Amino acid sequence: MADLLSLFPSGSRLAEDGMVSLDGCRADELVEQFGTPVLVVAEQAVRDRAREYADGLAARWPNSRVVFASKAFPCTAVQRLMVSEGLGLDVAGGGEIITALRAGVDPALIVLHGNAKSDEEIALAVEHGIGLVAVDNSDDVDRLEATVPAGRTQAVLVRVIPGVTADTHSHVLTGHEGSKFGLAPDAAAELIKRIEASPRLDMRGLHVHVGSQILDVEPFAESVAPVAALGEFPVYDLGGGLGARYTWTDRRPEVADYLDALIGAARTHLPAAAEIIIEPGRSMVAESACTLYRVTTVKRGMHTFVAVDGGMGDNLEVSLFEQRFEAGIVGRFDWPDQERVIVVGRHCESGDVLVDGVPLAGPKVGDLLAVPATGAYCYTMANNYNGNRRIPVVFVRDGAARLVVRRETYDDLIARDVG
Repeated sequence: MADLLSLFPSGSRLAEDGMVSLDGCRADELVEQFGTPVLVVAEQAVRDRAREYADGLAARWPNSRVVFASKAFPCTAVQRLMVSEGLGLDVAGGGEIITALRAGVDPALIVLHGNAKSDEEIALAVEHGIGLVAVDNSDDVDRLEATVPAGRTQAVLVRVIPGVTADTHSHVLTGHEGSKFGLAPDAAAELIKRIEASPRLDMRGLHVHVGSQILDVEPFAESVAPVAALGEFPVYDLGGGLGARYTWTDRRPEVADYLDALIGAARTHLPAAAEIIIEPGRSMVAESACTLYRVTTVKRGMHTFVAVDGGMGDNLEVSLFEQRFEAGIVGRFDWPDQERVIVVGRHCESGDVLVDGVPLAGPKVGDLLAVPATGAYCYTMANNYNGNRRIPVVFVRDGAARLVVRRETYDDLIARDVG
């Protein structure tokens, strides 16, 4: 019980009847109001983490800023929350630009990423005065020079491959040699010269990112020296990638440990007057949320399959890069008799597995099942497979719940059909 509850957002409790509550909101009452599946976000937990990052970075390197990696949870309400805490936003496409602007962010605090930016996305960035565009290739430069009006300049960073291979799944590894993202140092040096000679571009600095779901601080520190070797610039964006705790066996670094390692390397290698930007995403939101499902089928045989009314339509992380989650029957976390089962989704794929091998207490049809640590990338990668309707997002705080993203309807599914 203690192990599982520790994976829920801070402020989660068990009532006397065993029902879990998230920041004062009982799970059974939430699903009565909003249905299942539902993604529940503890708003205060997100705010606390945003402040931990912002205050911790400022204390170690005053000329700095935190930008939230929107791709982790590109919901307008989440972006607006980050903006209200003084953070900028990292976006990776035209849609994220639009939602970021709708969230009220100062465009100067947006950083645009992407290894294959379109003409439309470049035009959006220039039109709205996006603060920094992270150039990933020479084609980005071509498009920017063709788009920025005469008499204006666009501030850019050059993304560099540091040659650091972190211990994480290959699908979320980005800083290794041969990565599709960024440029090797020699190629980056050549592109920097071109940008510095361009009348329409302002070469502001460098960007580096080593990957995602990294549970060791060393790769972050190791990525700084290869960037510093390219010269002195006003801005160094050192990326994000700190891992989150998904299971009770995960041991992630604390934010303070991460910042100590990263800024320690910055003090050794980077100019003291430079601005440092970091881009936390997963570690900002993953542990702030949980998803509540209804058990629809229990099938016992060679294995016990517990099927729920969601799956890879609302959580693609398991299928995409084998992320492990935990789960529990709501109201029975602390029952002594646990049965090891496979929690599967409702989608027509054998790979639609939410948790392979998890102890549950007497699962039966109609039970509520909670999966914690679903705040990162689950909303991002939600899809309509098998005509699935994407699930709602609910914020909870101090015993009050509010809907921030409604459940899709069947009308939504056919709204784009024109023939």
